[in-house]
Formats: sequence, structure tokens, C-alpha cells
Amino acid sequence: MAGKGQSLRRSAAYAGDLLDVAAIPRRQVEALLRLAASLKVKQRRGVPHRLLAGKTLGLLFQKPSTRTRVSFEAGMNQLGGHALSLPMADIQLSRGETVADTARVLSRYLDGIVVRTYDHATVEEWAREATMPVINGLTDHSHPCQALSDLLTIQEIKGRLKGLTIAYVGDGNNVANSLIEAAAKMGMRMTVGCPVGYQPDQHVVDRARAEAETTGAEIEVMDNPQVAVKEADVVYTDVWISMGREREQARRLKTLSPYQLNGRLLQKAKPDAIVMHCLPAHRGEEITAEVLDGPQSVVIDQAENRLHMQKAILVQLLSNKKGGT
Repeated sequence: MAGKGQSLRRSAAYAGDLLDVAAIPRRQVEALLRLAASLKVKQRRGVPHRLLAGKTLGLLFQKPSTRTRVSFEAGMNQLGGHALSLPMADIQLSRGETVADTARVLSRYLDGIVVRTYDHATVEEWAREATMPVINGLTDHSHPCQALSDLLTIQEIKGRLKGLTIAYVGDGNNVANSLIEAAAKMGMRMTVGCPVGYQPDQHVVDRARAEAETTGAEIEVMDNPQVAVKEADVVYTDVWISMGREREQARRLKTLSPYQLNGRLLQKAKPDAIVMHCLPAHRGEEITAEVLDGPQSVVIDQAENRLHMQKAILVQLLSNKKGGT
């Protein structure tokens, strides 16, 4: 387990925190997928699964959220535990208390915390200072919970992961980074079509390609969306104007407009390709309503699976605190 002072950006241990997909061993990803599928069956059949009775999860969100917040809160309740929202305006972080002091104190009260923030260094600091599991609920760098739940959706629909091709088009943002890490880990082929200047983090790409050498994955980054989507099993996009980038709206819309996921682009993929979007979506910008609401779209199933994967993550991490046995 990751002990105090360790960050999963630098450690292969998984049982302590969840900061990035790249830090999770493949066997642990496979275990999460199995557990999430099992919990989904239980939930749909109405079978009680109070695996975290008596546990309390903190939710510290500095960015707006629908799916991440509700899935963690509802999931924790279904698991028999309690989720506690920690609005920034209501805690002393807003008045200058350090992350270190807050993390050390909250570790005495909570069994785990989800942090959704801007700078990835912030969740790394939480992981260093807290003695409870820290879960990255989204940073500008990555969105690991989204990518893990996306693997669950793809596996459910396609029956496998290894060897499938995921095409991502648009802004190479935090979601793209985490999907690249997930594809590399699970032996998938990922093609990313983004304009120059909007491509994924090169460090993420380099690290994923290194892992791909052992998993049989392929990671390709290009600036041609038609080539990226060709013969893909999964076609994925995300918003062009992420939270915190609103001032760049005009420039982004102009630069990214050739990368819109529309009917013409989707025809380049396999006939049975599925369309994914992590939501919220801006119809008419990164994706057309025709495609988002069309028969190949699985975005609502994808959103539902956030609940089941979040529950699996909570069971895995909150069963023992960092440094425990």
C-alpha cells in the first residue's frame, strides 16, 4: 500500500490512492472491472450490498460536477456508508489553511476523500499528506474515474478490450490523457486526432507507449480526424471548452471545428462502432445532435456506469486506509 509521503504518480501501488490510471497495475484494473460488473448486477436486482457500512467519504469539489459527484454520493449510500460534501466556502481552505493541515485533520474524521480540482499537483499534495485514500475526481491533467468506467462500458458492449481500437477526436484534454493510459494498460489501440497545440500531454503519450511494449497496445497521435477514426470500434469526443478555458472559446471553436464528431466522420469508423462522450455535451460544437442521440451512441449507458465503477473503486480503496494491513 502507498504510505504517507508517496504519490501514485511515482508509485506502482494502487491500494493507497487513485490519482492516475497509469499508476494502477493491470490486474487491479481487471479486478475493478469484475467488481463493478458484479455490483451492477446486485444493484439492478435489488440485492443489498452494504460493503462500506460505517464508512464516511468526503467530497471536496472546486469544479462543478454532475456525474462524478452524484455517482460517488449515491454509490456510497448504496454501499451502506455516508458521503459528506465539503464546499470550499464552508471550510478553512478558503481562508488560507494549508492542504497539509486540512488533509491531516480530515484523515482523522474520514475514511477517504474525492478531490476535484484544477492543478494536478493539488491532488498529489493531498495524497502525500493524507493518511486516508485520495481519489482524483478530475484535474486539468487527468480523469481516471471516467476512463475506468469507460472501459467497463466498452467491455460490456464489445465483449472484450484487448485489440479494440478507440478513436478520440477533438481537444486532447484530461479525459484523452486518461483514456490513453487505460488503452495502453489493457492492450488496446488508441488513435488520437487533434490539431497541433491541442494534443494530449506528451509525457502521458511517451509513458503509454512504453507500457504498450509489454501489453501489445498501440498509441497513435495525429492531426487528421478522418485517419484517426478509420475502422475504429469506439469513437470518442469531449467538450472543446473545458472548465477554466472559457476565455479561449472563440479561438477553440475555430481551430477545432474540423474535428466535430458528425455523421460524415462517423462513417469512417466500423459500421458497429459505438459513440462515447463523457458529458456534458455541447450539441452542435464537438458533436452533432444526430450522432449524440443516434443509435450508435451509448452515452447514457456510459454515464450510468460511472456509478458502478465508482462503487468498485470505493470498495477497493476504503476497505483499508493507507498504511493499514
